[in-house]
Amino acid sequence: MLPGYEFELCLTHDVDRPYKGIQAPYYALSDRNPRHLKGLLPGVNPWWQFEEIMELEDSLGVRSAFYFLQEESIFNKSPDEWLTPRYWIEHLGRYDLFDTDILDVLHELDDGGWEIGLHGSYDSYDDPDALREQKTALEAALGHTVRGGRQHHLNRGESTWNHHREIGLKYDATLGSSSECGFQHGYEVKRPFDDDFLVFPLTMMDIAVADPGTKFETAWDTCEQLLDEAAENDAVMTILWHPRMFADEFPGHRRLYRKLIEGALERGAWVGPPGDLCDRLSPLTTKPTGTANLHGP
Repeated sequence: MLPGYEFELCLTHDVDRPYKGIQAPYYALSDRNPRHLKGLLPGVNPWWQFEEIMELEDSLGVRSAFYFLQEESIFNKSPDEWLTPRYWIEHLGRYDLFDTDILDVLHELDDGGWEIGLHGSYDSYDDPDALREQKTALEAALGHTVRGGRQHHLNRGESTWNHHREIGLKYDATLGSSSECGFQHGYEVKRPFDDDFLVFPLTMMDIAVADPGTKFETAWDTCEQLLDEAAENDAVMTILWHPRMFADEFPGHRRLYRKLIEGALERGAWVGPPGDLCDRLSPLTTKPTGTANLHGP
Protein backbone atom coordinates (compact mmCIF):
# COMPACT_ATOMS: atom_id res chain seq x y z
CA MET A 1 0.00 0.00 0.00
CA LEU A 2 2.92 2.36 0.74
CA PRO A 3 5.63 2.75 -1.91
CA GLY A 4 8.87 1.02 -0.98
CA TYR A 5 7.40 -1.45 1.52
CA GLU A 6 6.18 -5.03 1.24
CA PHE A 7 3.35 -4.47 3.73
CA GLU A 8 2.44 -2.44 6.82
CA LEU A 9 2.43 -3.60 10.44
CA CYS A 10 0.56 -1.40 12.94
CA LEU A 11 1.47 -1.84 16.62
CA THR A 12 -1.14 -1.07 19.30
CA HIS A 13 -1.52 -1.41 23.08
CA ASP A 14 -4.82 -1.10 24.97
CA VAL A 15 -4.08 0.36 28.42
CA ASP A 16 -6.84 -1.42 30.33
CA ARG A 17 -5.31 -1.86 33.79
CA PRO A 18 -1.86 -0.39 34.40
CA TYR A 19 -2.16 -1.23 38.12
CA LYS A 20 -2.48 -4.75 39.43
CA GLY A 21 -4.63 -4.98 42.54
CA ILE A 22 -7.79 -6.94 43.23
CA GLN A 23 -7.06 -9.09 40.16
CA ALA A 24 -4.05 -10.71 41.87
CA PRO A 25 -5.97 -13.26 44.02
CA TYR A 26 -8.18 -14.13 41.04
CA TYR A 27 -5.21 -14.97 38.82
CA ALA A 28 -3.43 -16.79 41.67
CA LEU A 29 -6.46 -19.06 42.11
CA SER A 30 -7.31 -19.53 38.42
CA ASP A 31 -3.68 -20.32 37.45
CA ARG A 32 -2.91 -22.11 40.74
CA ASN A 33 0.24 -20.02 40.90
CA PRO A 34 1.02 -17.80 43.92
CA ARG A 35 3.44 -15.62 41.89
CA HIS A 36 0.48 -13.43 40.96
CA LEU A 37 0.16 -12.38 44.62
CA LYS A 38 3.39 -10.39 44.29
CA GLY A 39 1.22 -7.70 42.76
CA LEU A 40 -0.25 -7.04 46.22
CA LEU A 41 3.10 -6.28 47.86
CA PRO A 42 3.72 -2.62 48.78
CA GLY A 43 5.58 -0.74 46.09
CA VAL A 44 5.20 -3.55 43.53
CA ASN A 45 3.25 -3.03 40.32
CA PRO A 46 4.20 -5.67 37.71
CA TRP A 47 1.65 -4.41 35.18
CA TRP A 48 3.33 -1.00 34.78
CA GLN A 49 5.30 -1.91 31.66
CA PHE A 50 5.51 1.38 29.76
CA GLU A 51 9.24 1.87 30.15
CA GLU A 52 9.96 -1.73 29.11
CA ILE A 53 7.81 -1.42 25.98
CA MET A 54 9.38 1.91 25.03
CA GLU A 55 12.87 0.47 25.48
CA LEU A 56 12.03 -2.63 23.41
CA GLU A 57 10.46 -0.66 20.56
CA ASP A 58 13.13 2.02 20.59
CA SER A 59 15.82 -0.65 20.25
CA LEU A 60 14.09 -1.78 17.05
CA GLY A 61 13.58 1.75 15.74
CA VAL A 62 9.77 1.60 15.76
CA ARG A 63 6.87 3.24 17.55
CA SER A 64 3.35 2.11 18.50
CA ALA A 65 -0.01 3.44 19.71
CA PHE A 66 -1.21 3.37 23.32
CA TYR A 67 -4.97 3.66 23.78
CA PHE A 68 -5.90 5.03 27.22
CA LEU A 69 -9.17 4.05 28.92
CA GLN A 70 -11.52 6.10 31.08
CA GLU A 71 -13.91 3.49 32.37
CA GLU A 72 -17.08 4.76 34.01
CA SER A 73 -17.73 4.22 37.69
CA ILE A 74 -20.31 1.55 38.41
CA PHE A 75 -22.09 4.10 40.62
CA ASN A 76 -22.88 6.12 37.50
CA LYS A 77 -24.96 3.23 36.23
CA SER A 78 -28.50 2.23 37.16
CA PRO A 79 -28.91 0.22 40.40
CA ASP A 80 -30.04 -2.89 38.50
CA GLU A 81 -26.60 -2.96 36.82
CA TRP A 82 -24.75 -2.93 40.15
CA LEU A 83 -25.20 -6.70 40.38
CA THR A 84 -23.48 -7.30 37.04
CA PRO A 85 -20.00 -8.79 37.68
CA ARG A 86 -18.64 -7.36 34.44
CA TYR A 87 -19.24 -3.78 35.59
CA TRP A 88 -17.56 -4.42 38.95
CA ILE A 89 -14.49 -5.81 37.18
CA GLU A 90 -14.30 -2.70 35.03
CA HIS A 91 -14.95 -0.43 38.01
CA LEU A 92 -12.20 -1.97 40.15
CA GLY A 93 -9.69 -1.65 37.33
CA ARG A 94 -10.30 2.08 36.76
CA TYR A 95 -7.50 4.64 36.72
CA ASP A 96 -7.43 8.44 36.50
CA LEU A 97 -5.87 10.14 33.48
CA PHE A 98 -4.92 13.06 35.72
CA ASP A 99 -3.01 11.03 38.29
CA THR A 100 0.60 12.22 38.31
CA ASP A 101 2.07 8.89 37.17
CA ILE A 102 -0.40 8.55 34.29
CA LEU A 103 0.11 12.15 33.20
CA ASP A 104 3.87 11.68 33.28
CA VAL A 105 3.79 8.56 31.12
CA LEU A 106 1.31 10.13 28.70
CA HIS A 107 3.72 12.97 28.02
CA GLU A 108 6.80 10.74 28.00
CA LEU A 109 5.20 8.58 25.32
CA ASP A 110 3.97 11.56 23.34
CA ASP A 111 7.32 13.38 23.50
CA GLY A 112 9.09 10.21 22.36
CA GLY A 113 7.02 9.82 19.19
CA TRP A 114 4.53 7.21 20.38
CA GLU A 115 0.87 7.74 19.50
CA ILE A 116 -1.72 8.34 22.22
CA GLY A 117 -5.27 7.30 21.35
CA LEU A 118 -8.70 6.80 22.87
CA HIS A 119 -9.82 3.48 24.36
CA GLY A 120 -13.58 3.99 24.57
CA SER A 121 -15.17 2.69 27.80
CA TYR A 122 -17.16 -0.54 27.90
CA ASP A 123 -20.55 0.98 26.99
CA SER A 124 -19.38 4.02 25.03
CA TYR A 125 -19.53 2.26 21.65
CA ASP A 126 -23.22 3.27 21.54
CA ASP A 127 -22.99 6.46 23.58
CA PRO A 128 -21.60 9.39 21.55
CA ASP A 129 -21.87 11.79 24.49
CA ALA A 130 -19.68 9.54 26.65
CA LEU A 131 -17.19 9.11 23.80
CA ARG A 132 -16.98 12.86 23.30
CA GLU A 133 -16.43 13.47 27.03
CA GLN A 134 -13.71 10.82 27.16
CA LYS A 135 -11.95 12.20 24.09
CA THR A 136 -12.10 15.72 25.54
CA ALA A 137 -10.63 14.53 28.86
CA LEU A 138 -7.82 12.61 27.17
CA GLU A 139 -6.94 15.60 25.00
CA ALA A 140 -6.95 17.86 28.06
CA ALA A 141 -4.50 15.54 29.81
CA LEU A 142 -2.35 15.19 26.70
CA GLY A 143 -2.44 18.80 25.56
CA HIS A 144 -3.47 18.19 21.94
CA THR A 145 -5.98 16.27 19.83
CA VAL A 146 -5.91 12.51 19.27
CA ARG A 147 -6.47 10.84 15.91
CA GLY A 148 -8.09 7.51 16.68
CA GLY A 149 -8.49 4.57 19.00
CA ARG A 150 -10.27 1.34 19.80
CA GLN A 151 -13.33 0.38 21.85
CA HIS A 152 -12.86 -1.58 25.08
CA HIS A 153 -13.43 -5.35 24.60
CA LEU A 154 -13.79 -4.64 20.85
CA ASN A 155 -17.40 -3.60 21.53
CA ARG A 156 -19.01 -2.23 18.40
CA GLY A 157 -22.50 -1.35 17.17
CA GLU A 158 -23.99 -0.24 13.88
CA SER A 159 -23.36 3.43 14.67
CA THR A 160 -19.95 3.21 16.39
CA TRP A 161 -17.99 4.39 13.34
CA ASN A 162 -20.44 7.25 12.90
CA HIS A 163 -19.90 8.27 16.52
CA HIS A 164 -16.12 8.15 16.10
CA ARG A 165 -16.21 10.29 12.99
CA GLU A 166 -18.65 12.77 14.52
CA ILE A 167 -16.43 13.42 17.56
CA GLY A 168 -13.46 14.09 15.29
CA LEU A 169 -11.55 10.81 15.26
CA LYS A 170 -9.77 9.97 12.01
CA TYR A 171 -9.72 6.19 12.42
CA ASP A 172 -10.98 3.23 14.41
CA ALA A 173 -9.13 -0.03 15.19
CA THR A 174 -11.95 -2.01 16.83
CA LEU A 175 -13.01 -4.35 14.02
CA GLY A 176 -11.69 -7.82 14.84
CA SER A 177 -11.68 -10.77 17.22
CA SER A 178 -10.15 -11.59 20.60
CA SER A 179 -10.14 -15.32 19.87
CA GLU A 180 -9.20 -15.64 16.17
CA CYS A 181 -6.14 -14.49 14.24
CA GLY A 182 -6.10 -13.64 10.56
CA PHE A 183 -7.29 -11.35 7.82
CA GLN A 184 -11.00 -12.16 8.12
CA HIS A 185 -11.84 -8.56 7.19
CA GLY A 186 -9.52 -8.28 4.22
CA TYR A 187 -6.00 -7.06 3.59
CA GLU A 188 -6.63 -3.32 3.35
CA VAL A 189 -7.86 -0.56 5.61
CA LYS A 190 -11.54 0.21 5.11
CA ARG A 191 -13.22 3.49 4.24
CA PRO A 192 -16.83 2.93 5.42
CA PHE A 193 -17.95 6.43 4.42
CA ASP A 194 -15.88 6.68 1.21
CA ASP A 195 -13.92 9.55 2.74
CA ASP A 196 -10.77 9.93 4.84
CA PHE A 197 -12.12 8.11 7.92
CA LEU A 198 -10.25 4.80 8.11
CA VAL A 199 -10.91 1.47 9.82
CA PHE A 200 -7.92 -0.73 10.70
CA PRO A 201 -9.08 -4.37 11.10
CA LEU A 202 -7.37 -6.18 13.97
CA THR A 203 -5.29 -9.11 12.72
CA MET A 204 -4.12 -10.55 16.03
CA MET A 205 -4.57 -10.02 19.77
CA ASP A 206 -2.09 -11.39 22.30
CA ILE A 207 -4.57 -13.79 23.90
CA ALA A 208 -5.61 -15.27 20.54
CA VAL A 209 -2.29 -17.05 19.98
CA ALA A 210 -0.97 -20.12 21.78
CA ASP A 211 0.61 -19.31 25.15
CA PRO A 212 4.20 -18.39 24.24
CA GLY A 213 5.28 -19.28 27.77
CA THR A 214 4.60 -22.97 27.17
CA LYS A 215 4.17 -23.23 23.39
CA PHE A 216 6.47 -20.59 21.98
CA GLU A 217 7.14 -22.31 18.65
CA THR A 218 3.42 -22.85 18.06
CA ALA A 219 2.74 -19.18 18.78
CA TRP A 220 5.59 -18.10 16.52
CA ASP A 221 4.36 -20.35 13.70
CA THR A 222 1.06 -18.45 13.78
CA CYS A 223 2.84 -15.09 13.70
CA GLU A 224 5.17 -16.19 10.91
CA GLN A 225 2.30 -17.41 8.76
CA LEU A 226 0.49 -14.10 9.20
CA LEU A 227 3.63 -12.12 8.34
CA ASP A 228 4.12 -14.18 5.18
CA GLU A 229 0.47 -13.74 4.23
CA ALA A 230 0.73 -10.00 4.81
CA ALA A 231 3.83 -9.74 2.61
CA GLU A 232 2.24 -11.80 -0.16
CA ASN A 233 -0.86 -9.58 -0.23
CA ASP A 234 0.60 -6.10 0.43
CA ALA A 235 -1.58 -6.08 3.54
CA VAL A 236 -2.11 -3.78 6.48
CA MET A 237 -1.59 -6.00 9.53
CA THR A 238 -2.62 -4.68 12.95
CA ILE A 239 -1.69 -6.34 16.25
CA LEU A 240 -2.71 -5.70 19.86
CA TRP A 241 -0.46 -6.49 22.83
CA HIS A 242 -1.74 -5.35 26.24
CA PRO A 243 1.00 -3.75 28.37
CA ARG A 244 0.47 -6.20 31.25
CA MET A 245 1.45 -9.08 28.94
CA PHE A 246 5.05 -7.83 29.03
CA ALA A 247 5.24 -8.63 32.75
CA ASP A 248 7.25 -11.63 33.97
CA GLU A 249 4.06 -13.42 35.00
CA PHE A 250 3.21 -13.82 31.31
CA PRO A 251 6.44 -15.44 30.08
CA GLY A 252 7.17 -15.54 26.38
CA HIS A 253 5.00 -12.59 25.34
CA ARG A 254 7.78 -10.02 25.34
CA ARG A 255 10.01 -12.34 23.31
CA LEU A 256 7.22 -13.14 20.84
CA TYR A 257 6.35 -9.46 20.37
CA ARG A 258 9.98 -8.60 19.63
CA LYS A 259 10.39 -11.50 17.22
CA LEU A 260 7.19 -10.51 15.41
CA ILE A 261 8.47 -6.97 14.83
CA GLU A 262 11.88 -8.26 13.76
CA GLY A 263 10.17 -10.64 11.33
CA ALA A 264 8.18 -7.78 9.82
CA LEU A 265 11.26 -5.59 9.39
CA GLU A 266 13.18 -8.47 7.81
CA ARG A 267 10.36 -8.84 5.28
CA GLY A 268 10.55 -5.17 4.32
CA ALA A 269 7.52 -3.90 6.24
CA TRP A 270 6.65 -0.41 7.36
CA VAL A 271 6.13 -0.65 11.14
CA GLY A 272 4.45 1.98 13.29
CA PRO A 273 1.23 3.23 14.93
CA PRO A 274 -2.05 3.43 12.99
CA GLY A 275 -2.19 7.20 13.36
CA ASP A 276 1.05 7.61 11.41
CA LEU A 277 -0.18 5.32 8.67
CA CYS A 278 -3.51 7.15 8.65
CA ASP A 279 -1.65 10.39 7.97
CA ARG A 280 0.29 8.79 5.13
CA LEU A 281 -2.86 7.41 3.48
CA SER A 282 -5.06 10.50 3.82
CA PRO A 283 -6.49 12.49 2.23
CA LEU A 284 -7.66 10.52 -0.76
CA THR A 285 -6.49 13.17 -3.19
CA THR A 286 -2.81 13.08 -2.15
CA LYS A 287 0.01 10.62 -2.31
CA PRO A 288 1.22 8.99 0.93
CA THR A 289 3.21 11.36 3.12
CA GLY A 290 4.91 11.39 6.48
CA THR A 291 7.90 9.68 8.05
CA ALA A 292 8.64 5.97 8.00
CA ASN A 293 9.87 3.77 10.81
CA LEU A 294 13.57 4.23 11.42
CA HIS A 295 14.47 1.04 9.55
CA GLY A 296 12.63 2.00 6.35
CA PRO A 297 13.86 3.79 3.24
